Parts: sequence; structure tokens; C-alpha cells
Amino acid sequence: MTDNQLKWIEGLKAGSRKDFDEIFRRYYAELVNFCMRYVVDQDMASEIVQDMFVKLWIRRDDLLVNSSLKSYLYRATQNHALNYLNQQKIQDKYKSYIGFQTLNGVESPLDKLQESDLEREIKRAVLDLPEKRRMVFEMSRHDGLKNKQIAEKLNISVKTVENQMTKALEQLRKSLKQFLPLVLLFLLTFGRF
Repeated sequence: MTDNQLKWIEGLKAGSRKDFDEIFRRYYAELVNFCMRYVVDQDMASEIVQDMFVKLWIRRDDLLVNSSLKSYLYRATQNHALNYLNQQKIQDKYKSYIGFQTLNGVESPLDKLQESDLEREIKRAVLDLPEKRRMVFEMSRHDGLKNKQIAEKLNISVKTVENQMTKALEQLRKSLKQFLPLVLLFLLTFGRF
């Protein structure tokens, strides 16, 4: 690993935007080209690499680079691309499973109605969660916080956060049981509650 790479990694771990920007400028274009081996659409490849960099920044405290920064970034890009492809397969499977076939790529009014009904049911189910459980769930799913961050913000233990998330998911699964295939499609398509 070069001295520059070591400096960038240490700076990134310390929260240096300058070092993060250096890494981004140095590797972005070649990572997009690499990603296009998996995803032929350049816009999607660019989005995948950007997402990888966002997660790199968010998870910088946990960064563990064993060989070289370049290898780490290539592996992370590959993993993001493969996850995207797997997600696409799952979305396609559920779309065909529940009959969300559209005519000539145009969404029908019935599809729009089902989507808005589903979104309303999900929001209702989340609002039905007990207040603390709902807070933990929303901080995790909406804000993208890790369990440790949630525990610190709410001044509770990480174990309590884990328990509340488990209970929230169980309760939501029960509340939305009749909508499960639609919920899965909704989550895979839109990735949010």
C-alpha cells in the first residue's frame, strides 16, 4: 500500500472530507468502468459506485483495509454491483408472482391504486407500533442509523435496540400478513416505509 493510500485511509477514518474527496477523485471513473462489467448501463454503474462511496463514508469508522485501498474499493464495487443484480432478479420474480405486469411499460390505474393503498397500510402499521419501538424502527429504516448510533441517541443499550427492532419487525409482519407479497415488492422497489 502506498503512503498516499495509508494517509487517505487514516484521514477517512478520522472523518476528513478532503481525504475522502481525494479517494473519490482518484478512483471514481475507473470504478464506474469496472462496474460496467456487471451492469451495462453507465448511469446505473455510476449510481452503484456513488452508493458504494456513500456507504464508505457512512461506515468509515469500521473501515478495515487488509491489502490495498484500490483492491478494497474494487471489491466493494463488485459487491454492490452483485447485490444490485440480485435485487433486480428478486424484483422481477415478485413482480411476475403478484401479477404486476404492465402493458407496454405503462402503469395502470389499478397498479397505482394498489401501490398507494399498500403505502397507506405500511404507514398505518408503523404508526401502530409503540412509541419507543417506532422511534427505533424509524431511526434505523428512515435515517439509516446503526444500532449503536440509535442506542447512543436514545440513551439505551444496543441489546435493547436489537430487541425493539426484532419486535417491530414481528409486529409489522403480523399486521401486514395479508399484504406480504405486495410489501416485499414495495420494499424491493422503493426500499422504504
